Amino acid sequence: QVQLVESGGDSVEAGGSLRLSCAASGLRYPTNCMAWFRQTPGKEREGVAQIYTGDNSQDYHPSVKGRFSVSHDNAKNTVYLQMNDLKPEDTGVYYCAVDLFTSCSALKLARPNGWIYWGQGTQVTVSS
Repeated sequence: QVQLVESGGDSVEAGGSLRLSCAASGLRYPTNCMAWFRQTPGKEREGVAQIYTGDNSQDYHPSVKGRFSVSHDNAKNTVYLQMNDLKPEDTGVYYCAVDLFTSCSALKLARPNGWIYWGQGTQVTVSS
């Protein structure tokens, strides 16, 4: 059974940094597409960043390029989201998702409904 557990959410001031972690278990294959999404009340879930664990290729939402960085530790089966220069508009619940045994694509990050396995989310609040 696939399980994803996020951690690392917190309240920070604008300009600050946070690192989110997503610990995965139950993954039968080593190469998967793993992603971070975020959601605020009244808005649709939005793809932030994704990484294909087969070759570490990455995609980012334009609003976070240059500020966020996604990485993966194969030994720990954990995906990280390093968030720097945080802005109030980055506030939201951040979710980890995985698509098994498949590469990533820009289209995949833009379609949260296409993902099956999700974590419970971790809250990030950025104050101005």
